[in-house]
Amino acid sequence: MASLFTRIVLGEIPCHKVAEDERFLAFLDINPLREGHTLVIPKHEVDKFFDLPADLLSDIMPFAQQVAAKIARVVPRDRIRERSGLKCRTPMCI
Repeated sequence: MASLFTRIVLGEIPCHKVAEDERFLAFLDINPLREGHTLVIPKHEVDKFFDLPADLLSDIMPFAQQVAAKIARVVPRDRIRERSGLKCRTPMCI
């Protein structure tokens, strides 16, 4: 069964796209923690983030960096946070 994210990539579930290329999609979170809260996902479906092929894993961060720069132009912010499914108990992972 396709994941929720795969269904978004396929257009079965609508989203507010921020950026997209042939390998990645960035869209606004449906329950944002802050204004501009954006999810950056690979279009390649995997169960765990670190199971991505090495080329996608290394290329997703530069894509996310470009997205963050675009968001920063229109949304005031004090920090950009990254979460990749890792368990973290510091304020940076909230």
